[in-house]
Amino acid sequence: MIDLLDHPALSSAYFFPRRNPVADPFWVTGADGVHLACYRSAPFADALTMIHFHGNAEVVADYVPAMAWLVNNLGANVLFAEYRGYGNSTGTASLGKMIEDVKPVVEAAGIPDERLVFFGRSLGSVFAVEAAARHPAAAGLVIESGIADPLERTLMRVSPESLGTTAAALESVVHARVDQQAKLHAFHGPLLVMHTAQDPLIPASHGSRIYAWGGAPADDKELVLFEQGDHGTIFPANRDAYTARLGAFLHRAAARAGIAPQAIPA
Repeated sequence: MIDLLDHPALSSAYFFPRRNPVADPFWVTGADGVHLACYRSAPFADALTMIHFHGNAEVVADYVPAMAWLVNNLGANVLFAEYRGYGNSTGTASLGKMIEDVKPVVEAAGIPDERLVFFGRSLGSVFAVEAAARHPAAAGLVIESGIADPLERTLMRVSPESLGTTAAALESVVHARVDQQAKLHAFHGPLLVMHTAQDPLIPASHGSRIYAWGGAPADDKELVLFEQGDHGTIFPANRDAYTARLGAFLHRAAARAGIAPQAIPA
């Protein structure tokens, strides 16, 4: 019996993979042997590593070199995770298998949990939260324009009937595998949530829920609602403030991990 999360009708309606290749990929073998064309920029021998999960209709190549340069200049190494069926990766996009790919991607980084920060943008929030749930000792979690309720998003694209199931059965499967509330509640590490107040695709209420569900104490989590920009322009519309918030978060996380401030080697 096919996993409902990997049903072709769901995959075709929900995912928008692009095949833009990234140069010099960092190859990771996925959960069932697919080849994931990730990208790594690690100029530091002793620093945090941020594992970045991008949004739907995006690819790792969209973030190289600009975002890699930004994260490095904030004193952290970065690993951009590519999804099956996206970029140069093999395989076909499907939610259940993409969740399973989180484990080998994190393992491929080869970094102790206390030096890892997980970053999830939009769809990537599902995978970043999964990573945080699997690695509760991680140094931090950053969610940008994230999804609080994947079932809510799923039902906007497909009906239970089109998947050959019932509403109750689909709800049961989604919450068993993608319960953002439970996973966030179990992660007690620092949390930074960034969203735009006027996001028309994933409303700001998702960001508010993600912040509320975070298991960290109130003084160790932050919700930033930018007044400028929307789902696709949160970074360019708020470049300076966004960079400052992310930089401050990474610096605090590094200090907690006992890591000295870093500067890119000449």
